[in-house]
Amino acid sequence: MKNLIKIILCLAAIGFTGNSYAQQRKDTSKVKHEIKRTADTVANKTSEIAAKGAAKITDKTYKDKVGPNGQTIYIDNQSKYYYINSKGHKVFVTKAQLKNKSNQ
Repeated sequence: MKNLIKIILCLAAIGFTGNSYAQQRKDTSKVKHEIKRTADTVANKTSEIAAKGAAKITDKTYKDKVGPNGQTIYIDNQSKYYYINSKGHKVFVTKAQLKNKSNQ
């Protein structure tokens, strides 16, 4: 009878400690990484939209030519050609790098 009580107490102790594992926190580094990546994406898109809006207001748009990958070309006040990349930065191009705009 004493051995039976010892076995039951051991099984009960194991059962209670097994439940405590469910209360532990999981690794949140993946979630932090996803949040950072999403925040960077939103920041880049916001910067791109703001830069394109400012360029449309302050600079001229070259209507007949596009950039190397079909980007809209702007001409600043010093007659330099540039387009806005996906991070919102100006990328200056030469006139030789410009392509004719296709009418499709």
